[in-house]
Amino acid sequence: MNIIVCIKQVPGTTAVEIDPETGVLKRTAADAKLNPYDLFAIEEALTLAEKTGGGVTALSMGPAHARAALLEAVYMGADRGVLLNDRRFAGADCLATAYALSQAAARIGFDLIVCGKQTTDGDTAQVGAETAEFLGVPHAANVLTIEVRQNGVTVAAGQENRIVTQRMPLPCLLCVDGGINTPRLPSYKRKRSLTADPIQIMTIDDLFDKDESKYGLAGSPTQVEHIFTPEANAARELIAGGSEYVSGRLAAILAEMKYIN
Repeated sequence: MNIIVCIKQVPGTTAVEIDPETGVLKRTAADAKLNPYDLFAIEEALTLAEKTGGGVTALSMGPAHARAALLEAVYMGADRGVLLNDRRFAGADCLATAYALSQAAARIGFDLIVCGKQTTDGDTAQVGAETAEFLGVPHAANVLTIEVRQNGVTVAAGQENRIVTQRMPLPCLLCVDGGINTPRLPSYKRKRSLTADPIQIMTIDDLFDKDESKYGLAGSPTQVEHIFTPEANAARELIAGGSEYVSGRLAAILAEMKYIN
């Protein structure tokens, strides 16, 4: 079974900069990390590959330093990584990102695509389903278990306080929920044993569809009009005194903040 696991490098801090012209995050290598939900996707892909004798390709789109996230996936056990790295991909919304990933997946070839539940920077949980739609394959979200069957998989997914079990043919795309497994740690021994660069770079020129208007900011139907970093309010007031005074002061503060009348 040929498995693709889609991953993303996200900011590891809330202190991020925003481009005032495009309204998108300025992604730098500083404090960047692998999206936490993707760790579960990587582990599930590796487990399924071990059971079926298949291979795992980690796929990501991002700047050059995003290869660090792909290397982490390789150190965990993935066979290789593919990085969609091209200035023409920059500024992509969910739809343009999904289209680029679908084009790369079609180029790589797959039986199964595994994604994390969502990313911690966007929190939309849309890219997985949109990628599947572009590829024309069935998909499921909030997946809790995956069992490989002949010519397909059986998955259990959480939907509105209930568990839904369904059979799906291959190829398909599955977005796994957090807690589906316990992700393994990257292997230092595996890291030291690699003799060749396991990361392949893809640009728009490597994809089947080379129409630049479908990628990046140009291919994004949603545009951010205004985005800003919220101001931190660390104002504090120490209230000392008897219980009657303290309760009265608390009531006055809550009234000033319009929490109570």
